[in-house]
Amino acid sequence: MKQPDEEEFRQFVAAKLEALRGLAFLTCGDWQTADDAVSTVLSKLFVRWSGVDRPYAYACRMVMRAVVDERRRPWRRERTVSPELLDLAQVDESEVVDEKLRVRAALLSVPRGQRAVLVLRFYEELSVEETAEMLGRSPGTVKSQTARGLAALRAVLAAQDVPTPSTI
Repeated sequence: MKQPDEEEFRQFVAAKLEALRGLAFLTCGDWQTADDAVSTVLSKLFVRWSGVDRPYAYACRMVMRAVVDERRRPWRRERTVSPELLDLAQVDESEVVDEKLRVRAALLSVPRGQRAVLVLRFYEELSVEETAEMLGRSPGTVKSQTARGLAALRAVLAAQDVPTPSTI
């Protein structure tokens, strides 16, 4: 890689690392898996850097795929406790409810495909077409998964007696 390209890549990573980590975390719900996915993506992106036209869109797409790939690895399926115990929401002892934690916990209960669509549409603020392109799905599939994902998210939040935020 040429020196100017390398510096451009460094600037990209400095500017977008936290956004990519957040995207990966919202998709998988685990910081370690998110970090693994992002580091894998950045190492692959470094090699292809000069041939990528839209690096952030490309990186987002690669992160989504890397999270799915990470979840498929055999050692990721090994658990020492039941999945239900791992996904329980933490109770705030001071009785102060943080809306972000509740929405995140509710988001983890949504199926992975719908969760990916919701994260891209509402966290990354992508259009239906951009989300479809990123996930390799048709716009109609993205629309239906958005509707089903939002319905599932609303149902979980309603079961917790949480007022649904206006953005959901």
